[in-house]
Amino acid sequence: MTLFPGVALVTGAGSAISFAREGCNKVAILDRNKEGLDETVRLCKEANPAVEIHKEVYDARDENQVNASISAAYKAFGRIDYAVNSAGIFGPMAPSHELSIADFDDINRTNYRGLWIAQRAEISHMLKQEPLPTHDGRPGNRGTVVNVASNLSLVSRPETPAYSGSKAGVLSITRSDAIDYSKHNIRVNCVCPGLVETPMTKDLSPDDPALFVAPLGRMAKPQEVADAVLFLSSSKATYIQGAALSVDGGYTIN
Repeated sequence: MTLFPGVALVTGAGSAISFAREGCNKVAILDRNKEGLDETVRLCKEANPAVEIHKEVYDARDENQVNASISAAYKAFGRIDYAVNSAGIFGPMAPSHELSIADFDDINRTNYRGLWIAQRAEISHMLKQEPLPTHDGRPGNRGTVVNVASNLSLVSRPETPAYSGSKAGVLSITRSDAIDYSKHNIRVNCVCPGLVETPMTKDLSPDDPALFVAPLGRMAKPQEVADAVLFLSSSKATYIQGAALSVDGGYTIN
């Protein structure tokens, strides 16, 4: 039996392929990049020919688009069991007195406010549903949310006041809602990745000191982060609530 008999909804589309590969047959993906969205659909179908895909192009900064896209996904599949909120931007690096207010607002509207609006909509739909059967018969959850925060939720680095602050906010949202929705049997957790091989880090020099701060001495592969997301979403994590799982090669303990 698959660990994922329900419906996955992924903003930012990062973990969607892994859900499909692991046997989730209903996946909704939301992204602002249409070309990237189409490529994710193709890869999901390649990983699992039986998967049904619902896709939405949306802007995480636009409240109406977020709510409409998540409602459309819920309408398409009738439930949302595993929500993953990974849409985010890094933005320019600068100390606070050199960072423009416009850039500060853009980072926070995407990473912090946009994620909160998405999670709010997802949980509103989860409240309408009952748990699905689990892989081993244990009591299941009505729904799960995994937010993608950052190791900079836990520590910081120079010239990232907006990004670090926005991701610390994601961690706080996660913990607060984990408390509030425990009585509804909805789990809310987050993963805190370090540097990951994504388009956001493609311009890093191979000898950039940031690559060697983590004891493991390399960037994470996207699949390594996706695996942590899958675990927290699955019925193997039914008693994990409000956690911040670091996936950073030991960065935050160094």
